Amino acid sequence: MSVAFSPGQEAARRLLAGPQRYTCLVGGTRSGKTFLTVRTIVVRGLKGAGSRHALLRFRANAARASIALDTLPAVMRTCFPGVALKEHRQDGFFELPNGSQFWIGGLDDKDRVEKILGLEFATMFLNEASQIPHSSATIAFTRLAQVVPGLKQRAFVDLNPVGKAHWTNQLFGEKRDPVSRQPLPDPDDYARAFLNPRDNAHNLSPDFLRALEGLPEKARKRFLEGVYVDEIDGALWTLEVLEKHRCRPEDIPEGRRAAVVVAVDPSGAASRQDEAADEIGIVVAARGTDSHGYVLEDLSCREAPAVWARRAVEAYHRYRADCIVAESNFGGAMVEATIRAADPNVPVRLVTASRGKAVRAEPVSTRYAQGQVHHAGRFPVLEDQLCAFAGSGYTGPGSPDHADACVWALTYLLGIADGTGILEFYRREAEAAPSIPTPQHGWSMPSGVVEGQVVLLAPPGTGTVIGLTGARYAPDADGLVRVAAEDAGPLRAAGFVDVEDAAA
Repeated sequence: MSVAFSPGQEAARRLLAGPQRYTCLVGGTRSGKTFLTVRTIVVRGLKGAGSRHALLRFRANAARASIALDTLPAVMRTCFPGVALKEHRQDGFFELPNGSQFWIGGLDDKDRVEKILGLEFATMFLNEASQIPHSSATIAFTRLAQVVPGLKQRAFVDLNPVGKAHWTNQLFGEKRDPVSRQPLPDPDDYARAFLNPRDNAHNLSPDFLRALEGLPEKARKRFLEGVYVDEIDGALWTLEVLEKHRCRPEDIPEGRRAAVVVAVDPSGAASRQDEAADEIGIVVAARGTDSHGYVLEDLSCREAPAVWARRAVEAYHRYRADCIVAESNFGGAMVEATIRAADPNVPVRLVTASRGKAVRAEPVSTRYAQGQVHHAGRFPVLEDQLCAFAGSGYTGPGSPDHADACVWALTYLLGIADGTGILEFYRREAEAAPSIPTPQHGWSMPSGVVEGQVVLLAPPGTGTVIGLTGARYAPDADGLVRVAAEDAGPLRAAGFVDVEDAAA
């Protein structure tokens, strides 16, 4: 069957058949890049009898839904209608009549990916690589080693472009190693092409293209124009950081857990069918004997109150937790009553969100960046939500219910359960710092203090801090800071002292 390609798609097709070992197709949504790549892989499979080809995404469920059940059947139906393709569902691959195999999986499925990457392949395809950490891509590329007569080894990558600092842009655009940032020794082995939905207009509706035209500028550049965009200002988490410090569940056995909590971020969901409501975030986390935080399980769900409460209580008993931590803003008394209805003996600690989500998340993200928090396994929805947090707020779709529960759990476990957030960092800094100098004789109360404010002396070297009220405070040249009375207590706990005490 003859298939017509647009000029842009034809150029990309030729590039995929080029002499380079690594090829990247960057494109907006529905630009045809994945179809073109899968078609090329099928051609390679038909050419090299008995060859193996890996088609991987970061999430296993996305790999099956997007490639196994959508793109691969569409390619076979449209381009190779007379070729039989047999699925070996239990083994996880599709097979051509000549014995060539297409292995489809996700890099987040530990057992499955070990099975796949235990083999050698003639083709390695990383689909939607914007979600794949560079470290995972590097490991996958090491399996590009099958020797097939008449077939050269090839790696293909495609993605909706993200930030300009992403490893695909460094590797295929800047031609630099993403780790060392040094120029590639073999830059000609890396090639890239750009596509956008207009290149696939003959397969798309005019309404769809108009909808993309109306997107906000940054989203428009990514999903319509298919180009890399500037990074999100103040991004708090990245997949690279999560992957770098990830551990296995067996790395944090019960004997290494100093404390465990089950955190609940409730919503107004009435039942599983209440799709308009947010999910109830339920995350189990531990503080290890090494004082690091460990995320053990994400049990978030959209269920009726009695159902999610039982889910949380079952986790409390299964993990021998110390307590259930629940946000009280969404009907605190009702939340506690719902949990106690499932088990009246479970200790419940209610916490109040007096600050914005990003402000609460920031000190927790700092612990991640410092390697003090580890995910004991993979939690796809939770991790996607964390990576959508920026200093300006949550930039992802819907509500970050999984992430909120995670932040509550780690905030409680890491010694900042009073909500002081990043102030815990300053308290520790103050403990390690020299004693606060005694003010010089004649030092007077600063002017401008109004009723309801307290004047404190900050620990040496302190920068801007955030109070419980959400207010930001920056000490002046003398180390003095005027704060709201309700913020004074947590600041004192963090090492700040009253002016009168310092002068005594």
